Amino acid sequence: MHPDAVANLIRAALPGADVRVESEDQTHFAARVVSGDFAGKRSIARHQMIYRALGERVGREIHALSIEALTPEEAGAGRPG
Repeated sequence: MHPDAVANLIRAALPGADVRVESEDQTHFAARVVSGDFAGKRSIARHQMIYRALGERVGREIHALSIEALTPEEAGAGRPG
C-alpha cells in the first residue's frame, strides 16, 4: 500500500488533520498525525482513532504502523518560538 493512500484514509477519518506517512517497503509505515480531535484523549484513544480509520488493512496491507499522534499544541511545543 502506498503511504499516500494510508495518509488519505487517515485524513478522511480526521478532517483537517496534518498527516504524514512514510514507508520504505509499503508494508511498514510511520505516521505522524496532528489533529485537534486528539485534545483531551490519552495516547491509546488517539491510536485507536487512527486504527479505526485504517480498518482491516491493518494486519493485511499494513503489516506494521508506528504512530505519533499529537494535538496542534503538542506539535508546536517543540518549535523554537
